[in-house]
Amino acid sequence: MKTLRDAAIGDTVKVIKIHGEGAVRRRIMDMGITKGVSIYLRKLAPLGDPLELTVRGYELSLRKADAEMVEVE
Repeated sequence: MKTLRDAAIGDTVKVIKIHGEGAVRRRIMDMGITKGVSIYLRKLAPLGDPLELTVRGYELSLRKADAEMVEVE
């Protein structure tokens, strides 16, 4: 299983499934990360956390702990 955290800078990945439960899963989905959406990994913060993503045409920062819950291909 490959997660969003495993993606390299410059990769475009497609969301397969969002793991997790309750409020955390709902928050990720509210940010526009849903099944089937393409995500471009733009860069990492200087200390490696958070990730900077492009989702649905806007910029988004996501912690690595939350990125582990997003299964991608």
